[in-house]
Amino acid sequence: MKLKKAICLSACTASFIFSFTAGANAQRERVVRTTSSQPTNQPSPPPARPHTTSSSRPTLVNQIFVVKSQSKPLVEKTASVKSTATVAASTLGRRSAFSSSTTLLLDQAIKSRYGLPYRLGSTGPNAYDCSGFVWSTFQEAGIKFSRQSARSLWAVSTPVDGDERYKFGTLVFLNGLGHVGVVADENGFYHASSSKGVTYSPFKGYWERRIVGFRRMNADKPVIDIDER
Repeated sequence: MKLKKAICLSACTASFIFSFTAGANAQRERVVRTTSSQPTNQPSPPPARPHTTSSSRPTLVNQIFVVKSQSKPLVEKTASVKSTATVAASTLGRRSAFSSSTTLLLDQAIKSRYGLPYRLGSTGPNAYDCSGFVWSTFQEAGIKFSRQSARSLWAVSTPVDGDERYKFGTLVFLNGLGHVGVVADENGFYHASSSKGVTYSPFKGYWERRIVGFRRMNADKPVIDIDER
């Protein structure tokens, strides 16, 4: 009788221990599954940026460049001054028999008559012969002498030689003293041609064989008047 009770008690105790152990294992498995259901390698969220208040002044994006305006001259050159300066630059670059101011005036006087027709005995303003052309242009440049023929100009002018012969403003006499012109440079001269009017002609060729000589009018002293045509 007592043995039966002991066996029955042992069986009850074993059953209780088995039930408790199974319940505990089931509960542990449920906890492990619940925990493992969460991803182990999930990245952590980025840290929140601190809130900053914007400044009242906007940030400069583009660079600032200071451009200085070029100062303008107080007095602007007139067209006449510019043209005179241009003529002076081209004229004063050559070798001349006279001062720069006289050279400029003589150059302008010649150019203003360029292309006008030839007329025997005429001194302008619309036509010229050779000596009339020389007299008129020299008068305008401030070199004063009376109107004379080419032969008379030869008699009262000063002989020159060497490089002096080819300075601008020197007189060149041709055709047995029957023709006269104004030297431009070593290459040619200005004159009133009977066929072409007031023009420029090169020495080389036709005229070099007809040259009598070179002479110069004195710009400082008046030339003796010789009333010869």
